[in-house]
Order: sequence, then structure tokens, then C-alpha cells
Amino acid sequence: MTPVPLACEMTARLRTRSRIALLCLASMLSGCSASGAPSFDLFGAFFPAWLLCGVIGIAGAGLARVAFVSRGLANVLPYQLAVCTAIGVITAVMVWLVGFGR
Repeated sequence: MTPVPLACEMTARLRTRSRIALLCLASMLSGCSASGAPSFDLFGAFFPAWLLCGVIGIAGAGLARVAFVSRGLANVLPYQLAVCTAIGVITAVMVWLVGFGR
């Protein structure tokens, strides 16, 4: 008698998990609006806007590194890789918010 309720309970758990997985998948796929993801036309091809923001963030990190070396802060500043990476990420996010934020 115990195997039947156990099988029903396992089937109910499986249905609940599959519904949760389906809801998560639907919420991830509905991330872009009806107008589509932000992109721009460059040389006849569409490039995503996040790619432009990433390149600008890398340039911002490079400029921060050059500024640290030219000012002499490279010898004093600990964790230079982490600091320059953080400056690059902040630059990219700020460009994204100013350029494409709603």
C-alpha cells in the first residue's frame, strides 16, 4: 500500500518542478521587449549595444591604467588589476545607463 502514495507524491513533485522550470525559462526568454534588443547599424550589420559598452569599458580601464602609471600611483596602489577592472565595469555600466537606460 505504501508504494502507490509514494509514486503519486513523486509524480506531483516532478510536475511542480517542471512548472517552476517552465516559468523560469519563460521569464528568461521574455527579457527583450517587442521592439527588440538595443542595437545599432554599423557598416551594414547590426551590432548589440552591450558590445559597444564593453569596448568603451575596456578603453576606460586602459585609460585608468595609463593615468595610474603616469601619475606614479602604480607603485603605491594595491590590487591594480581589480581596481582597473572595476573602473572599466563602472564605465561600461554608466555608458549603458546614459545611452540606453529607460
